[in-house]
Amino acid sequence: MNYFTQSIQALAVAAALALPAMAFAADPAMEKDGMFTDHKGMTLYTFAKDSGGKSMCNDKCAANWPPLMAKDGDKSTGDWTVIKRDDGTKQWAYDGKPVYTFVMDKKAGDMTGEGKMDGAWKVAKPD
Repeated sequence: MNYFTQSIQALAVAAALALPAMAFAADPAMEKDGMFTDHKGMTLYTFAKDSGGKSMCNDKCAANWPPLMAKDGDKSTGDWTVIKRDDGTKQWAYDGKPVYTFVMDKKAGDMTGEGKMDGAWKVAKPD
C-alpha cells in the first residue's frame, strides 16, 4: 500500500466518523407523529408570549419550561435557528419560535403542557 492509498483510506475513515456527528448537529429536534420532540423523545412546546425570535420565558418560567438549549458551536439550519436568551445562553427556535420542554412531562411522549396558562403553551409542530 502506498502513501496515497493510505491517505485516501484515512480520509474516508475520518469522513465516516464525522458524518453521524454532523447529522446530529443539524437536527436539534425530531419530528414524531406530527410534532417535535427532543432527542430523548420529550415533547417540545412553543409559548404564545414569545415573538420576534425572542424568548419571554426566563427565570421561574424557564425552570418549569426548560429551553431546548443550543451549544456554542451549533449553527442555524433551515427553519431551525439559534437565538440568544436574556442570560446569554443559546436556545433553539423553529420558524422563529423558541422551543421548550415541560418539567411535568415525565416520560417520552407525555404532552401534559399542551394548553397550559390559558392556552399559551402549545405542542411544537412543523408548519
